Amino acid sequence: MRRSATFAILGSVAAVALSGCAHPLVVEPAEYAADPACAEVMLAIPEVVGGLEQRGTTSQATQAWGDEYEIIARCGVEPPGPTTEPCLAIATASADVDWLVTEGSEDWVAVTFGRSPALELTVPKARADEAVTEVLATVSTAAARAPVNNLECR
Repeated sequence: MRRSATFAILGSVAAVALSGCAHPLVVEPAEYAADPACAEVMLAIPEVVGGLEQRGTTSQATQAWGDEYEIIARCGVEPPGPTTEPCLAIATASADVDWLVTEGSEDWVAVTFGRSPALELTVPKARADEAVTEVLATVSTAAARAPVNNLECR
């Protein structure tokens, strides 16, 4: 009896200690995160992006990868309207997705173009300064699950 109680206590302590290591990343949800199409997109999101494992987040329709300089996805951002900005067309074996990519001082922010709801991906330059297209290719199959909205890149 005494031995089983000791194992129960040790198991409880270990569970509490281990759960303290995995803090979810606080991510602001996108305006249209509750759109049912975001559920389709997020269910298809890959577990590994840029060589980084998925990490829990605090918001619906969001995902993150990595523990430092996280790559962050948010589904349900405002879909971009008509634009003269150039798109980055990512073609994979299973999907073709256009992205509007903005370069900031510390990161790249890519938003799907021609899909509603739109998926936003923030990629720190520390992670993929020259390989942002590879990261977008990894996520494009999931992004393609959002319905097209009849806007096309030119």
